[in-house]
Amino acid sequence: MKGIILAGGRGTRLHPITLAVSKQLLPVNDKPLIYYPLSALMLSGIRDILIISTPVDLPQIHRLLGDGRQLGLSLSYAEQPEPRGLAEAFLIGADHTGGDPVALVLGDNIFHGHRFDDVLQENARDVEGCVLFGYPVTDPERYGVGETDREGRLVSIEEKPARPRSNRAIVGLYFYDNEVLDIAKNLRPSARGELEISDVNRVYLERGKARLVDLGRGCAWLDAGTPASLMQAGQYVSALEARQGVRIACVEEVALRMGFIDAEACHRLGERLASSDYGRYVRAVAEEFR
Repeated sequence: MKGIILAGGRGTRLHPITLAVSKQLLPVNDKPLIYYPLSALMLSGIRDILIISTPVDLPQIHRLLGDGRQLGLSLSYAEQPEPRGLAEAFLIGADHTGGDPVALVLGDNIFHGHRFDDVLQENARDVEGCVLFGYPVTDPERYGVGETDREGRLVSIEEKPARPRSNRAIVGLYFYDNEVLDIAKNLRPSARGELEISDVNRVYLERGKARLVDLGRGCAWLDAGTPASLMQAGQYVSALEARQGVRIACVEEVALRMGFIDAEACHRLGERLASSDYGRYVRAVAEEFR
């Protein structure tokens, strides 16, 4: 499976902060925001990843992550000059995806939870149709909402419904088989001129090939796209890291635990950041594995 991180847009909900810096490089506690969706793909077992962003922001993101070899990844980059909908990511990333299934994650979404990696890896294997992920919320009218039958098959998808049929918001992480490329090519733009991800999902729904996996109470899902939600995300991560003594979305640790790199390589990455608590943590993790 290939991966795509959609890190485009202008970050207007975070203005004036994002007038000068990419939203994906803003700090969530002790690491940049893009580490969180990147770690979700890595925990899914995905190593070949395309990062899509604006022409202005891409050089900054590339400076941070490079080609990914230090993490045992293959990272490539593509431009989305204007935000034309989430589904445009499949058109931009068609050559990257090739004939493989693909996972799309939004660059401002944060996931964390017990056995979250098991959920990802189980659902990333042998994808037929699409796999969406649902999260219970108190205000489902603000989100795309999925309703399922007892087997977990989707029976309806509604965008910001006035009377939601369920409380399961569809989060910004999606697994698709290779048919998504043709589906995206044949989409009609919305009234806003965008290719909507909900329209892609409805095609799969009509074909009877859409599932909704409930992340449940053991997981946390945060959208860090506004000043308030960015601050809340930082507070959540800070509290958990201080309490548990582990770091969420430490990409060096994820790469080590997934077997993408060995302990020696991880330790060298920690040495590069030796003057920070983050770097000392990376070195400690590497030493534990030795």
